[in-house]
Amino acid sequence: MASFTEEMQKPKLRELLETGIQLLEEVEAATQPTGSKPIQEKVREALKLLEKASDMLSQLDLFSRNEDWEEIASADLKYLMLPALKGALTLKLVGSSKRLDLLQDAREHFMNFLTQTHSYHVADFQLPWAQSSSPEGNPAATSDAQEQNLVAMASQRQTKIQRYKQKKAVEQRLSSLKSAVESGQADDERVREYYLLQLRRWISISLDEIESIEQEIEILRERDSLGETSASRSSPQERPPLKPFVLTRSVAQAQVFGAGYPSLATMTVNDWYEQCQKNEVSPSLQEAEKQAPPSETFTVSEKEEPDLEQKEDEDENALHRMQEWDDWKDTHPRGYGNRQNMG
Repeated sequence: MASFTEEMQKPKLRELLETGIQLLEEVEAATQPTGSKPIQEKVREALKLLEKASDMLSQLDLFSRNEDWEEIASADLKYLMLPALKGALTLKLVGSSKRLDLLQDAREHFMNFLTQTHSYHVADFQLPWAQSSSPEGNPAATSDAQEQNLVAMASQRQTKIQRYKQKKAVEQRLSSLKSAVESGQADDERVREYYLLQLRRWISISLDEIESIEQEIEILRERDSLGETSASRSSPQERPPLKPFVLTRSVAQAQVFGAGYPSLATMTVNDWYEQCQKNEVSPSLQEAEKQAPPSETFTVSEKEEPDLEQKEDEDENALHRMQEWDDWKDTHPRGYGNRQNMG
């Protein structure tokens, strides 16, 4: 009885798939950066649920290689999307391991999905790794190979444009069927069309993602190879320091024309101060003592005292005469004594 209740409490395959798809849609619609903690938690939770769904699907053995998509039940078509969903979520992992390992895991998921849908004839497409490569090692076919490459590039561009238009048309049709299918009001034919369109949409996404993954893997491998080659190089040997050299022409020119100023310095200011400190001599103080004039005493001798008193008397007499002259000019205006030529 306990085992039966435990089996009933386990999540069903449909619930695991629907929850994983919902988490993927939330991650793609989120405005937060992909490397943020909430987004990474959702990505890891969705991957965990889809891994459980894959294990349950392998135990149930719902699909067979000998069948066609028309022989699969409408409700079981959606489980073919599991590898593509895991590949899309693996590309959104950040920091869990090396980027190259994540890309290889995502490519493996997308390749499994494309191989499975191609074997069931879900859509008419060519597997990327099954495309014929240009012949190698034939010098006569070099020009033909170049022309074939140009034609292949043009056809590849046209295929991408056509695939993009088909993807947009599929998404428009899915948006019109989504509400009816999720609410359970759609009939079996509409449900089958809805999941078939989902598979074809993920086929287009997987083809584009595999091409982008291949380019990124090539870039990462070239970067790693460059890092290895630079690290493998032996460290440069220690070389003795280069000795200063003097150009003979400059020395001869200085001897003839001079250095441009009267004399060349024999030592720096710091060297001069260090030399003075070693000799324990303060040149600034010595020179100041030598250059300073002998101190003079400004004491007034007894011989100079009469001269000072005489000078003071002369100053007082001169001042008195000037005052008398000012008083006389006040009482005798200009022209006072010249009265003869007045007619």
